[in-house]
Amino acid sequence: MADEKTPQEAAPKEAPKEAPKEAPKEAPKEAPKEAPKEAPKAAEPAPASVNLPAGFDAKLTHVVHTWKATAPLIWCRFDPSGKYVYSCSEDMKIQRWEYPTGKLVAMEGHDSWPRDILVTPDSKTVITFGCDEQMIFWPGEGDSLAPIRKVKAHEGWIRCAALSPDAKQIATGGNDKLVKLWNAADGSAIRQFEGHDSHVYSVFFHPDGKWLLSGDLSGKVNQWEVETGKLIRTFEAVALHTYNGGQQVHYGGVRSLDLSPDKKLLACGGLHKATNPLGAVNEPLIEVFDWEKNEKVRSLVSDGVKGISFRSIFLGDGSVMCASGGSGGGFLIFWKPGEDKSYHKFKLPDTARGLDIHPDKLHVATVHANRQLMISKMAAKAG
Repeated sequence: MADEKTPQEAAPKEAPKEAPKEAPKEAPKEAPKEAPKEAPKAAEPAPASVNLPAGFDAKLTHVVHTWKATAPLIWCRFDPSGKYVYSCSEDMKIQRWEYPTGKLVAMEGHDSWPRDILVTPDSKTVITFGCDEQMIFWPGEGDSLAPIRKVKAHEGWIRCAALSPDAKQIATGGNDKLVKLWNAADGSAIRQFEGHDSHVYSVFFHPDGKWLLSGDLSGKVNQWEVETGKLIRTFEAVALHTYNGGQQVHYGGVRSLDLSPDKKLLACGGLHKATNPLGAVNEPLIEVFDWEKNEKVRSLVSDGVKGISFRSIFLGDGSVMCASGGSGGGFLIFWKPGEDKSYHKFKLPDTARGLDIHPDKLHVATVHANRQLMISKMAAKAG
């Protein structure tokens, strides 16, 4: 089985050999058209009662800052205080950008591409994860940042990581098809979760801390009991996986996971309609499940966009946004609660690879293949 290599995810020279390339078993010809649960048209901006910040208006999104790194960027993460935004790049570096000045401190320690970044709630510790199998701990403050601790966490790429709600544990997933749990204080191993049959692309802690979710290349999302490692159930987001026989590539996967503010819906982001995986000809897709019933209730699509939903998140009112990147360029895409089709697409200057939202819930960071980190504001321009 060949492993996927898209323009966004070409294997770094230093990265260990990857398992076969990956793409969706069945990309639906058309995403199911379901009647929205709530059809009333909401006025913009949304009222404060729906937990969006004052002034929020997706249709007024605009770029306010653009900062350039030394190589194509891969991922980003705001620290909880909002003082910094971190990114990682194909030259194996981590960048700490001061917000909003853009002052840069480079962090070097990985031997291959970093893939994910976490920051502890007190902002004092940064943890990064790479294709070099390493989990690296760094200080969050200072003008010269060097690794505090390095831990070999997986055999092969580490693709994803998440911090538990109490910040005491770290979950990781990788190309060895394993999910692992670590002590966030010292990086010691706690347990591992076995049950995936393909690369693990995403991990996510349920807000109550009892459950851990992990999504893989095959479109399966496993729910684990954190305390015991027991597999509880599996969500079948198989539309996010494709196999292309001509190219002999499995492609797609569950690129991100998020739970709605009321904890009733699970969003699984990725792609479908992968007619040419190695040419990055595909479209973003977010599969939404009823958490209690384990039933798919919605498929979020966006007409005219070619790309991948690299990260999708719920906003405070239950609406969804994602960063999409691919052959069609970069977009921030927005969906209203209960609707299948996007209501707004904000075109970004270059293909997007990841996003994170600032603690103020009005600003969003995106990272791009053209080496740029952009900060966009989801509200009217000042003045």
